[in-house]
Amino acid sequence: MMLRWGKEHDHESEEMEVIGFNVLGSGDEGVIKSNNNKRLVIRSSRIKVWMARAITTVLIWTSVVQIMSIGELWGPRFLKGMPYYCFNHHPSDSSSQAIVEKPFVLPHNRAIVLPPKRIYKNNGYLVVSCNGGLNQMRAAICDMVAIARHLNATLIVPELDKTSFWADPSEFQDIFDVDNFIASLRDEVRILKQLPPRLERRVKLGLFHSLPPVSWSGISYYEKQILPLLRNHKVLHLNRTDARLANNGLPPEIQRLRCRVNFQALRFTSQIEELGRRIVSILRSRGPFLVLHLRYEMDMLAFSGCTHGCDSKEVEELTRMRYAYPWWKEKVINSELKRQDGLCPLTPEEIALILTALGIDQTYQVYIAAGEIYGGRRRMQNLLSAFPNVVRKETLLEPSDLMYFQNHSSQMAALDYLVSLESDIFIPTYDGNMAKVVEGHRRFLGFKKTIQLDRKILVRLIDQYNNGSLSWDEFSDVVKKVHANRMGSQKRRVVIPERPKEEDYFYSNPQECLQLQDEPLMRST
Repeated sequence: MMLRWGKEHDHESEEMEVIGFNVLGSGDEGVIKSNNNKRLVIRSSRIKVWMARAITTVLIWTSVVQIMSIGELWGPRFLKGMPYYCFNHHPSDSSSQAIVEKPFVLPHNRAIVLPPKRIYKNNGYLVVSCNGGLNQMRAAICDMVAIARHLNATLIVPELDKTSFWADPSEFQDIFDVDNFIASLRDEVRILKQLPPRLERRVKLGLFHSLPPVSWSGISYYEKQILPLLRNHKVLHLNRTDARLANNGLPPEIQRLRCRVNFQALRFTSQIEELGRRIVSILRSRGPFLVLHLRYEMDMLAFSGCTHGCDSKEVEELTRMRYAYPWWKEKVINSELKRQDGLCPLTPEEIALILTALGIDQTYQVYIAAGEIYGGRRRMQNLLSAFPNVVRKETLLEPSDLMYFQNHSSQMAALDYLVSLESDIFIPTYDGNMAKVVEGHRRFLGFKKTIQLDRKILVRLIDQYNNGSLSWDEFSDVVKKVHANRMGSQKRRVVIPERPKEEDYFYSNPQECLQLQDEPLMRST
């Protein structure tokens, strides 16, 4: 302490000498005068050096801050799939700037060019809570990115549903490659993994606004209703996200961004993709295969009220389950009337007849993309007899391979999604979210064969065949004719403005993003 004080004292004395104070007393005045000019020169030189160092330090740190704000060089390790410019549709956006950056160099010297970061005035932070199963949430995430981009908001990585029937505790990063999601979209919208600490504290105190957006809304709703709330509250929570953006009537750039998120940004984790590739490899080594999305699980039947082929005990069990979940609003359901309207999933017995009538080769592998089939082997017997090579991921892999995916329905569904994309034929027995999203993705991949079953016609044909009104040949011929133009080929979406729930779903046929003959669109090979 004495040494530190002494140095400070000497330094203080020197500074006092420079500004003209005599600190040594009158007796030493001659000595001070004789050395005064020399000391002033030395002190002046030192001050100049210190000032130069200080200015240089300030300049260096200013440059570092600027570089950090311009480029986020700590992006993901790699970006797979389509290059961002295939979807880049804002070359002259007046509300934002694109910053050109140097390539991101990986440790093994492979350079990856990240998309240029879009700089814009942030109108607030958009926090979204997705609801439903994997593919319902997938579509919702695409919508929320498009909305955040249009509103010039900062999007927080979406929260996945953990309270639905499946009770899957998976976080976003457990299913999707979160770093790819953020980095591959940074030329469109700023995405953060969490709110800044100051705003996080406000949210914990309840100082934010929360609401469910109106279903099937056009972009004007978000401009006139949501944007003012976002600007006013700074943090806006959208607590439901299913079907909150219209299928049609949106600007082309919004539609293309929805596609870009779906086909490029939302990639599964490396663990899920690796296991999905292994399943496909096993199937390919054994020959061609079709994926049957056999939507005949207990929850589907209870929710829909479709009990055709079930015995009285099963009907009672399914009814109890439907009443046990208050958010399943429809309780009293006429199963047979709903079936005749084509609103029920096809049963395993019915799909066995249909696949045979369509002329599907019985040596084909039939991969079941679904959960546990209600009724078990008893209900699957006809299908197994007609197509002996029925397989599931559980029969193709060792139990240890799926150990970390058990009790995580969305991660298991992600595996089925990947296998469905790669199959020779994809056939859904019900037009749920997975059926629709996979159908659209297969269109994007080159209009891969997807048979869209007309259930309303099929159940009547099946009943006529079963009661002897139709011979097998007649039944088979009609089934083939009905589906000749329902194989996932090019077509336009059916638009019903006053009844959006009944029109073609955007994600089942994203025509604005497809390589149509009359409307070329860049796509990666």
